[in-house]
Amino acid sequence: MTSSPHYIPQSDPPLPPWETLPTMYDLPSDNPEEPGLPDDFHFLQPLLLYLTFQPINWNPELVYSAADLNLYYDLQHPLWYKRPDWFGVVGVGKLYKGQDLRLSYVSWQEPANPFVVVELLSPGTEDEDLGTRRESAADKPPSKWEVYERILRIPYYVVFSRYTNELRAFHLVGGHYEPMNLTNGYLLMPEIDLSLGLWQGSFRDIERLWLRWFTLTGELIPAPTEEAAAATERAMFAQQEATEARQEAIEARQEAAQAKRKAEQLAERLRQLGVNPDELNELL
Repeated sequence: MTSSPHYIPQSDPPLPPWETLPTMYDLPSDNPEEPGLPDDFHFLQPLLLYLTFQPINWNPELVYSAADLNLYYDLQHPLWYKRPDWFGVVGVGKLYKGQDLRLSYVSWQEPANPFVVVELLSPGTEDEDLGTRRESAADKPPSKWEVYERILRIPYYVVFSRYTNELRAFHLVGGHYEPMNLTNGYLLMPEIDLSLGLWQGSFRDIERLWLRWFTLTGELIPAPTEEAAAATERAMFAQQEATEARQEAIEARQEAAQAKRKAEQLAERLRQLGVNPDELNELL
């Protein structure tokens, strides 16, 4: 059970928020307003994003991503949070303060806000995810769109519907989200040398259209299992090539031996006819 948040009395001058406001240990890490477990797609799709989120120009130790984790965002309302289906951050270690697995992502306790957020659309959340819900009252939490755009100012916001296979994305420009266009089928994010796109293939033995990470040039970034399978395939191919080379060498030796035997038989036949094969070779 999560304990009630505790607050440190303010001093003069005031202490910074990361010293006075609740930490991830104080804030709830569950979501009592959304009972029940997510469906299979809400487990597998974020997992594929997690496994392939490998920004090429960042130290892997400073790349973090999470799925279905409470994201606390408001200094004035420290109990308010959103729970993205998946988000990625750069410039942040994999462990909280280098020591502990995160229970939640508390923005005022972290060195950076998320760089990209992905929401998987469902009929019950589409209005909030796409920002079509009217703005909240002052005493009510804002929508996800408002949080990502105005409060956390997350550079890239992506929404994907598995029901229609529609992919939409928005880039923060001048403080507001602007729709992004696909470039050769990919959403380019040059700041991290990655692109996001749809891929028809099998993940965890399920064939469908998946959202996953690519390089800026559209090369697939393999998940660890795919990389291991590719390495095994390369090793098998190399072994097959070596076996074929050995077989070719054996066949070449056999052909050489056969040619030698034929030459010896021919020389013997010439001798029987009274012809010296050595003298014949000199004439030739």
